[in-house]
Amino acid sequence: MLAAILVFEAIIIGLAIPVAISLNDVHAGLAGAVGGGVALACLVVTALLRFPFGRVVGSILQVVAFALGIVVPLMFVLGAVFGVLWFVCLVLDRRIAAMRAEREASG
Repeated sequence: MLAAILVFEAIIIGLAIPVAISLNDVHAGLAGAVGGGVALACLVVTALLRFPFGRVVGSILQVVAFALGIVVPLMFVLGAVFGVLWFVCLVLDRRIAAMRAEREASG
């Protein structure tokens, strides 16, 4: 589920690049570099989610996606939505892991 959130977030960030260029007069190279870099980072982190630090990096990316709202104000809303989804999935993942451990311990 966390990987799906990051993939969809990468798509949304990619779609925000032309918005930043056309509506906010951001230089195309800068918008492409920053937006493309963050989108690529989201995709790379999907492969790192199997490691504990992958979740930490993913959480940092949620803050970065929210901060992109400085350039494209709608990203404040979208970043908040993705951030809430991310943290809800993290909490549910911990609950599921605890339930599995309890079930394995009881036999």
